[in-house]
Amino acid sequence: MFDFLTNVKNYSQQALQAARYIGQGFAVTFDHINRAPTTIQYPYERLIPSERFRGRIHFEFDKCIACEVCVRVCPINLPVVDWQFDKAIKKKQLKSYSIDFGVCIFCGNCVEYCPTNCLSMTEEYELSVYDRHELNYDQVALGRLPLAIGQDSLSNQIRGLAYLPKGSLEGHTSL
Repeated sequence: MFDFLTNVKNYSQQALQAARYIGQGFAVTFDHINRAPTTIQYPYERLIPSERFRGRIHFEFDKCIACEVCVRVCPINLPVVDWQFDKAIKKKQLKSYSIDFGVCIFCGNCVEYCPTNCLSMTEEYELSVYDRHELNYDQVALGRLPLAIGQDSLSNQIRGLAYLPKGSLEGHTSL
């Protein structure tokens, strides 16, 4: 008889413990129901990257002296520099310059070591295409400046999405 009562007592304690755990789970769920969503709807809301973000490379054709330093410091020898020597002025003349962003690891070495500062990193991060060969940018495509995210009128800008203060549970607000 005493064994039966101890078994019933243990079973009821375990059932109460399980109900307590389920209640804690529901409390967390109901707490999250009232919060603002923290996801962004990408095409309509865009994240503004930080100031040190390494996006697509911008190239200024007129500043380049075809020294090929960018090729030598690149871990994968990525930039393709095509030049010819002009005997009249005794200097290299740049014919074409291209970078394949399908292979680029965005390390920024080419930008850092360029002696004429003809390369710079932009905040453009939208490099999605259906064909990987479209990611091979020549000097014309590298020379165009991307539309800044803050100037895009078709989308709301989300500032500081990656930099919520520690312990903050509020949703992000768009500007």
